[in-house]
Amino acid sequence: MGWGTRTGVAVGVVLALAGGYVAADAYDVVPGVLTTEPPYPEPSPFPQAPGAVAAPPLEVTMPALGDAAPVPDAATVQGLVDALAADTRLGPRVGVLVTDAATGDVLGASGETVGHVPASTLKTLTAAAALTSPGAHATLPTRAVLEGLETVYLVGGGDMMLAAGAGDPTAVNGRAGLGDLAAQVADELRLTGRTTIALRLDDELFTGPAVAPTVDPRSVRNGYVAPVAALAVDVARLEDEEYAARAEDPAMAAAETFAAALAAEGITVDGRVVRARAPSDGRTVGEVESAPLGEVVGYLLQHSDNTITEVVGRVVALDAGLPGSGAGATQAVRAAVEGLGVDLTGAALADLSGLGDGSVLTPAQLDEVVGLLADPAHPGLRPGAVGLPVAGLSGTLGERYLGNAGRGVVRAKTGSLPNVTSLAGTVVTADDRLLVFSLMADAVPDGGTYGARLIFDDFVASLAECGCAA
Repeated sequence: MGWGTRTGVAVGVVLALAGGYVAADAYDVVPGVLTTEPPYPEPSPFPQAPGAVAAPPLEVTMPALGDAAPVPDAATVQGLVDALAADTRLGPRVGVLVTDAATGDVLGASGETVGHVPASTLKTLTAAAALTSPGAHATLPTRAVLEGLETVYLVGGGDMMLAAGAGDPTAVNGRAGLGDLAAQVADELRLTGRTTIALRLDDELFTGPAVAPTVDPRSVRNGYVAPVAALAVDVARLEDEEYAARAEDPAMAAAETFAAALAAEGITVDGRVVRARAPSDGRTVGEVESAPLGEVVGYLLQHSDNTITEVVGRVVALDAGLPGSGAGATQAVRAAVEGLGVDLTGAALADLSGLGDGSVLTPAQLDEVVGLLADPAHPGLRPGAVGLPVAGLSGTLGERYLGNAGRGVVRAKTGSLPNVTSLAGTVVTADDRLLVFSLMADAVPDGGTYGARLIFDDFVASLAECGCAA
């Protein structure tokens, strides 16, 4: 057989084998790319992430009552007001105003344009100002800034309700935790292999006196107010009590707590903590945020917290471009409230908590501020109305109204100083009409403030019982 013949036979064999393999491949007998099976179906398109959509409408947490509810008879309400103003147990200086929330119409009044000491009802002005700007969703950050590889700056952003350890996402006081901040910093430092750092404190956010000069120093010693600082743990309390003694230097005490939290994470602070401004080009290596300002406002109203009120006022001042001082705070709050349409002619704000000497408001001014908080036309202010203590159920009214008709239908801010009793809020009548009231007495006889509270409570309860439509 010649070479050509042998070659032809070999090629034929190869082709036959190849053809057989192709056929086997097509019938999936041997591995290969061919098949007689039907093709796979086209894959479903890759899911597309939805674009930004409008947020759902805000939920009304304090539903407005219908305007169809009967309005109390003004003559009847005025009779109740006259009897209250004439009660000698309240002293000679009593101011009263009751208005219809829906219309603003006066239903009863006595001394409503006379300036009185407001005590803690003054806090409603700070609530209205803060909810106007920066607004209910603003938060206060506490940051850790790294300079180089070995210096960490603890930078206060106004949160005096930090937790020493982990933050509690369900709490207002303690929402952000220094322990959480320390864990973030430690995670960053471990990437560089460093376990020893220098710690600096930047608490320059607020300026001026830490306590209003109009406040009696005994109020500080008794724990009624703490020095205002850019950061603090538990409003600078040294014990777990509402009116406990406070740290003299809340920010430095917080920095030392932070140093201990770093140590628990394996990071040693070398030397003492000293104050220094954080560098503008430093790198943020940790941050925790306070509860939203709307919740903070609710807290200061519920607890009548003097310190947090002053802090929030300074935040309002900074937002308005003013110094974060006590003077800047009172100026900013006053301007914000006047911007809402309240005429504060004759009013004086010695501080924002009502603890200091010299503040003056009329019942008419106080009534108008509370009315704005409850007005559905101002939904941004709604957390202020919702945050007011509820009679017999919460806050500073939790132990009041336990045995009368006001329980559960009165929301109000309390005020109490020696010889001063005040109360301002809203009440739902027996006919489901919402009323706004402001009651002020600032010459109560010695030893009579507790009794004055009961008298005021009974008066508001009589409004709640009023099925007295005209």
